[in-house]
Amino acid sequence: MVVLPLHILGGMLGLVFGYVALFATKGATVHRKAGIGFVLAMIAMSLSGAFIATLNLNRGSIIAGLLTFYFVVTGVLTVKQVPGQRRIEVIAMASAFVLVLSAGWAGWWLAQRGRPEAAPMFIFGAMALLGAIGDVKMIRAGGIEGKRRITRHLWRLCFAMWVAAASFFWGPRGRVPEIIYYPALLPIPVLMPIVVMLYWMWRMRGRKTVRGIVTSSPVVSVDRTAEVMS
Repeated sequence: MVVLPLHILGGMLGLVFGYVALFATKGATVHRKAGIGFVLAMIAMSLSGAFIATLNLNRGSIIAGLLTFYFVVTGVLTVKQVPGQRRIEVIAMASAFVLVLSAGWAGWWLAQRGRPEAAPMFIFGAMALLGAIGDVKMIRAGGIEGKRRITRHLWRLCFAMWVAAASFFWGPRGRVPEIIYYPALLPIPVLMPIVVMLYWMWRMRGRKTVRGIVTSSPVVSVDRTAEVMS
């Protein structure tokens, strides 16, 4: 199947580009190029994964793939304007609510059978609900600016990367090559996107400016930060 190699390649590149983007100087050339690579790789990985899961009737993986795609797309659209954006945002919002119901039903079905996969489904449902509520608020307000815009961009892409990292490092045995398989160290790459996300949110708390982002001056206003973190 051609889709499977695409899924594997997309996942590998998504992780590589993602980790580079996490630690590169925000707004610098490396960060921007790694971010583009991350988005393209994650779109390929998530959609191909959802397609494969559909063929295998794996409800959990279908939800995980579509939810990852949703967060990547909406995270990018937070800082990138495209034609017909409002229509896309409305469709994304509706899709998020569908994912909430789907994840909740899948979680309940799995829990009734004592399956451990129930917990991730409830987590996915909760995150999809947070995303959908954020979409409603943004659409009703006609857009967002400043720190709220940065936060939306940041947590959506970091969560998408967390899903990819968890699927790889905490997936079935054999997915991680034996040469780098150290069980005690596997939580580190999985939790890293969440740690970096929390770090930047802490850096932005109550501040009018945010340091550590490359522009024409060493200090970047919060309103401009979102423009260079994509």
